Amino acid sequence: MKKSDKDELEWVAYLLKSKLSDMWKYRTAAPDRYELLKGFARENRKNATLAEEQLWKWLRGEAFGTKVLRQHIVGDYIVDFLLPYYNLVIEVDGGYHAEREQHDDDLVRSQALNEMGLYVVRFSNEQVLLATEEVKKRIKEIINQIKTPQPLPGE
Repeated sequence: MKKSDKDELEWVAYLLKSKLSDMWKYRTAAPDRYELLKGFARENRKNATLAEEQLWKWLRGEAFGTKVLRQHIVGDYIVDFLLPYYNLVIEVDGGYHAEREQHDDDLVRSQALNEMGLYVVRFSNEQVLLATEEVKKRIKEIINQIKTPQPLPGE
């Protein structure tokens, strides 16, 4: 397991330990923005990338014991995939996410979603398309960590 994967699992454990998962109180957008975001979400579903389509087929077919929502409005954001039971957001990022400004926006977005009690995991299109089994394994590891929370190291 890579260090970044270990750090990710520790973050999941932290969220569980701090009871953020009990705070599943995400709100949808304010009424004046909701209709606009709803239209964008619908367009995103119609124009999904190949990577999003591939991951969607697997997520909806996998028996995670929960509904999987695609292009779902959470706060003022549209997330690629939401597994509400696990408070898990999965994002599939295209090439423009590597640009500095977009990367900074992604950090702000992830932090806002974390503050709503959601855990965010990101994969690039290339990871989903070229390292599919590793992506699936990573998602399963995160879900298993949430199902059976482990104490943080040293606790």
